[in-house]
Amino acid sequence: MNPRILSYILALIFFASGAAKLLSLSFEMEAFARWGYPIGFMYFTGIVEVLGALGLLIPRLSSFTSLCLSTLMLGAIGTHLAHKEWLMFVIAFAIAIAAFWRGWLGREEVKQLLITLRQNK
Repeated sequence: MNPRILSYILALIFFASGAAKLLSLSFEMEAFARWGYPIGFMYFTGIVEVLGALGLLIPRLSSFTSLCLSTLMLGAIGTHLAHKEWLMFVIAFAIAIAAFWRGWLGREEVKQLLITLRQNK
């Protein structure tokens, strides 16, 4: 799959998920309460997801952002696994794999970004 297309798909997923949290949609509020997470954590997660979606749309940052979001998804995977929410576990796992794959496809971009950041210290 074309990395740009994958970035756009992931951006849509993370924007929708983050927006649902930031808009305090009832299904998100109920889920975070069920899991025992504070409401502030839901908003924090929503902000991270929306910022991640925006990062995916910036070509120079999309690979690095994808790797960061794949790491974020480990929390979702763990939560769904702990609460035996198998369908959501599979969905979170698939999103994590897609995000990691996008980052892997752009690993040279990530390497260049890190070199540039190190040189600008």
